[in-house]
Amino acid sequence: MATNRTFTMIKPDAVEKNYIGGILDKINAAGFRIVAMKYTKLSKVEAGAFYEVHSERPFYRELVDYMSNGPIVAAILEKENAVEDFRTLIGATNPAEAAEGTIRKLYAESISANAVHGSDSDDNAAIEGNFFFSSLERF
Repeated sequence: MATNRTFTMIKPDAVEKNYIGGILDKINAAGFRIVAMKYTKLSKVEAGAFYEVHSERPFYRELVDYMSNGPIVAAILEKENAVEDFRTLIGATNPAEAAEGTIRKLYAESISANAVHGSDSDDNAAIEGNFFFSSLERF
């Protein structure tokens, strides 16, 4: 059963390039409501825990290094059909293959530096949101 919440992170490459405002504008224009949001920096241990599902993959160590090298913006978003609609809004992982007007087409530089994370399922959206936010931080 689909829920109306998803999780996103604006990744270090996009934060460093000052794309936070532009990305949030796209999110708001697409009808998402921000339920929780924070500007933070992941330690290597925290990044490793967040991406633990990928720990056996060859790119895991590089991903952990990348996600802990600068600040990120984490957010829970709300909208009907949130996960699917947000995945459409962000576009393909490879920005060269992303549809025109998507966040990754506009702001990503490569497959690995792809500007934003978006949950791929309702279950993962809940897990990922719980990683960053307590119930007291959601509105």
